Amino acid sequence: MAHILLAEDDNSLRQFLAKALARAGHAVVDCADGNDTMAEIMAKTREFYLLLADIVIPRLDGIELARRAGKEIPGLKVLFITGFAAIALYTKRTEPANETRILSKPFHLKDLVGEVDKILAA
Repeated sequence: MAHILLAEDDNSLRQFLAKALARAGHAVVDCADGNDTMAEIMAKTREFYLLLADIVIPRLDGIELARRAGKEIPGLKVLFITGFAAIALYTKRTEPANETRILSKPFHLKDLVGEVDKILAA
């Protein structure tokens, strides 16, 4: 079981993803925006292994969130989810390939769970 921090502004999708990851055996803390996600990190009440973040979220976008989170939690793995293909292509060119992955929306839950499992196993 890994502790996963989920940042997604769409309430329905966030709840759906959190439940799917919990069913897959992970402990999930979900937040609706980047600032709330950083507050969760700064509280240091849990040791997170993975940040699963939408790139386009309010108050602190997913890319900046990942940068700040990585400074607070060395070795934190990141999986971005996005519905914007251009952002996905840009991020692939600017982020380290081994540390950050991108899953484009729409995706199947088994693909999400599989990607999460691969990232955590690496």
